Amino acid sequence: MTNNRVMKKRNRIRKRRRRIFKWVLLPFMVLILSGTAYGAFLYSKAESVMEDSYQPVERETTREVAVDPVEDSTSILFIGVDDSEVRDYNSSSRSDALMLATLNKEEKSIKLVSIPRDSYVFVPELGYKDKITHAHANGGVKSTIETVEGFLDIPVDYYVKMNFNAFIDVIDALGGIEVEVPYALNEKDSQDRHNAIRLQAGLQELNGEEALALARTRMKDNDIERGKRQQEIIKAIMKKAVNVQSLSKYDDVMEAVGDNMSTDISFKEMKSFVNYATAGTGLDIETITLAGYDDYVGPKYVYALDEEALDETKQKLQVHLQLIEETGSGTETNGYVKEDSEDDSVNY
Repeated sequence: MTNNRVMKKRNRIRKRRRRIFKWVLLPFMVLILSGTAYGAFLYSKAESVMEDSYQPVERETTREVAVDPVEDSTSILFIGVDDSEVRDYNSSSRSDALMLATLNKEEKSIKLVSIPRDSYVFVPELGYKDKITHAHANGGVKSTIETVEGFLDIPVDYYVKMNFNAFIDVIDALGGIEVEVPYALNEKDSQDRHNAIRLQAGLQELNGEEALALARTRMKDNDIERGKRQQEIIKAIMKKAVNVQSLSKYDDVMEAVGDNMSTDISFKEMKSFVNYATAGTGLDIETITLAGYDDYVGPKYVYALDEEALDETKQKLQVHLQLIEETGSGTETNGYVKEDSEDDSVNY
């Protein structure tokens, strides 16, 4: 392969990575537009939206000292909730999508971990192992954060939670997205009406309800393939969002996000994350899928995580968050001591 072709390939990869990251931080994107009158309006709008969405969770932090995203490497847990008007927007809804982002302040790099909803892990709120999707159904955001911290052995510093309506409304506000549908499918819509969404295979324009059906379905494959489809939808959203013609739609996008999102990141803290999106040398994002295999606990299907691969992921994330040295064993760390105990608890 020639040098020119190698460079082109690298550029394509970098562009894809930037799209993923910017979508994850969609509520914060408008901050970089403050140099124009419309940008100033969006900046003010973003501040109002984020203030309305600010919902800190009462919990014991696993950090000895509170983090500052300007100074410290941090982590954010993104929670997509299986929720709608039909389901009364209650805290017992299951999490339908989980992604953990670790952000390294020195490298301005991100590691994005997709967590399959059927991952079989210990849920502290329940006191036993279960599918991770049930953590939110039993204790909401607090329970989900504690569960992720427990099985990944890292602190979760912030969360961002969005429901189905945000997903639908953002896509509709952008005028739809173009996505490859891998196979013909019949799915429920956001109101749980069976076979309300019917799609044929192929590249096509999808509205919010149709994109949600594609993101939710797993009738013909598994949770891993479902996660990959969700990543493709994320890319499609970002491709549409960064289009100059979409700038006039950002007001509607923020309305959609603000009405259906909660987070414990303050507007001031959010502004510090823009440094990652505007990194001069280009943003480095690594996507990680948790390795595992299909299994059953009695009659119940679960996704069993590969323990050896999970240990490698844990160490990679701890290094990225600068909790341990790259060559460290995990017992002597930067700023925390991991102590062995019967309940496998961790102090950061």
